[in-house]
Amino acid sequence: MGEHLEQDEDGNYIVRIGHSPDPDDAFMFHAMTNGKFPTPGYHFVHELQDIETLNHRAMNQELEVSAVSIHAFPDIAEHYSLMNCGASMGEGYGPMIVCKQGVTEKDAKSSTIAVPGLKTSAYLGLRLAWGNVDVEVVPFDEIIPRILDGTYLSGLIIHEGQLTYVDYSLDVLIDIGKWWNNRTDNYPMPLGGNVVRKDLGERMMKDITNYTKMSIEYAINNPDEALEFAKKWGRGIDDETNRKFVTMYVNDRTIDYREDGRSSIRQFISEGQSIGLIDPNFNVDEMKFIGE
Repeated sequence: MGEHLEQDEDGNYIVRIGHSPDPDDAFMFHAMTNGKFPTPGYHFVHELQDIETLNHRAMNQELEVSAVSIHAFPDIAEHYSLMNCGASMGEGYGPMIVCKQGVTEKDAKSSTIAVPGLKTSAYLGLRLAWGNVDVEVVPFDEIIPRILDGTYLSGLIIHEGQLTYVDYSLDVLIDIGKWWNNRTDNYPMPLGGNVVRKDLGERMMKDITNYTKMSIEYAINNPDEALEFAKKWGRGIDDETNRKFVTMYVNDRTIDYREDGRSSIRQFISEGQSIGLIDPNFNVDEMKFIGE
């Protein structure tokens, strides 16, 4: 255990946690980042990058803990396990295709759609819902501006764009979270999860998962303090939008996926396999969730 890890001057194992520079992730990891409770034996260091970069870093096994897209998980499952906490799931909402008023679904499907990354869960959801559409990868925070300037007729929005698109009078052609809820037995749509590296060993994986869960519970129990910290990553959104966005994706489901959440992940990956976007050899029935 821990032979792969550096130690700080006090002998604590240094554990690097990769997560997105987003209010919901910042809210979730606030307590761990700022030493709000003791984590004996461990020193947590945070590395902030967009989710597509984190997906690729996890493929290289660079980080001990990382947020990843559920879509990307089978690519790294040999070396990482999903924690049973830290979920981002859409319950009656999720990534959306938006456009200027007057653009139809047919128009959007026959043009190039701006998407935030080919390994994002949003992209897998789009392909499941709309089939083999033409797409171009655009940084997630540039998608709305590029629709407004006419570069793209439509785009797939994630993060706070799911709330701020209304400020630009954009229309929603499909909410993929709602589409998934309706397609399944009202399962939440799997978007992101936290993974922990298997070579740390069972005990350390459980310890780190437990501290992550404690950090999420601390934030939910001390929301004002955690929201104040989280809004530094809100890209200029106001306090009310910050609160609304964070509570969409950090809630009871984030503490525990629960049985239907785990079933939803298995079905989402299976459907991704059926359309050729996920390795057909990955076995969803063998998935383990640390701390389940």
